[in-house]
Amino acid sequence: MFKKWKKFGISSLALVLVAAVAFTGWSAKASAADASQIVSEMGAGWNLGNQLEAAVNGTPNETAWGNPTVTPELIKKVKAAGFKSIRIPVSYLNNIGSAPNYTINAAWLNRIQQVVDYAYNEGLYVIINIHGDGYNSVQGGWLLVNGGNQTAIKEKYKKVWQQIATKFSNYNDRLIFESMNEVFDGNYGNPNSAYYTNLNAYNQIFVDTVRQTGGNNNARWLLVPGWNTNIDYTVGNYGFTLPTDNYRSSAIPSSQKRIMISAHYYSPWDFAGEENGNITQWGATSTNPAKKSTWGQEDYLESQFKSMYDKFVTQGYPVVIGEFGSIDKTSYDSSNNVYRAAYAKAVTAKAKKYKMVPVYWDNGHNGQHGFALFNRSNNTVTQQNIINAIMQGMQ
Repeated sequence: MFKKWKKFGISSLALVLVAAVAFTGWSAKASAADASQIVSEMGAGWNLGNQLEAAVNGTPNETAWGNPTVTPELIKKVKAAGFKSIRIPVSYLNNIGSAPNYTINAAWLNRIQQVVDYAYNEGLYVIINIHGDGYNSVQGGWLLVNGGNQTAIKEKYKKVWQQIATKFSNYNDRLIFESMNEVFDGNYGNPNSAYYTNLNAYNQIFVDTVRQTGGNNNARWLLVPGWNTNIDYTVGNYGFTLPTDNYRSSAIPSSQKRIMISAHYYSPWDFAGEENGNITQWGATSTNPAKKSTWGQEDYLESQFKSMYDKFVTQGYPVVIGEFGSIDKTSYDSSNNVYRAAYAKAVTAKAKKYKMVPVYWDNGHNGQHGFALFNRSNNTVTQQNIINAIMQGMQ
């Protein structure tokens, strides 16, 4: 998601130890978890949304959309709540220099590393990506499948990932790179086949580039999406192609993968994201049919996640539901949080059933139309019932 709110805007014995690496002033051992192990260890995840992907006039700024500066205390609170993974969306935009080097602003890259370290040093899994750069609607966006000069886009993309991957090359496999976010041409109908080919090319460039940057990157788990992270457009016959992984470490058994698949889940959108009071209830326990969507209930959730399982998980590719959640509509319906919790529990339970990683979308906004579970200003929990539901779903 790229949403600026309008008001402001395993068992450890099964681990295979690969290497001991030193970075950021301390050392850690890099492990190589297989697909089932890493999914188990990642548990339920949480998004540090509307923060490092926030921007003003095309320049990233972590406080631009109303959230305070990220602190270690916030990350500690998220961990204490039971989350085992944190996804950190990152935009680069105008913090990338001109051709031919496309140098990332050093201060920005250092700040990204600092926030990564807040989570990584807590023992959490961390996902970082290139987020807002892939939107036609974002000032400074450039990773555009419908862009006119694909040669230049691909070269820039390669140079940017070379720098990111090099910066983090010595982190172990608790750091996961995600190639991009919800990349598409801005049209919500069936994908344009030529543009989908461009997206597939980006994913291939990402994998090939990261693998050849040294350190632990030749064995790191890499996360790639299909068209707009849409499940149907990823599993169906719409053009998604898995990238090859020809440059990965020879130490990884040939039977194991090191590619993950990313998808997002906000169905039904009229419940999860539409900023009005028309649909405020969800699921079998709904008490008012007029407040419940006509689609996107438990059976639909089951079929969507099963399709990802059948297509990818059974072949050894872990699936990460990199975003899910529903906005606060209690100003329209006081019972809304009951259904938000039911929805969160159902999504996480289905993810667990189908051996996938669910990562809740939190944009830091509490109150009407917000996704937040925490108050980032004072590091307190604001939606304990939804957190409880997520953790119950993982049991």
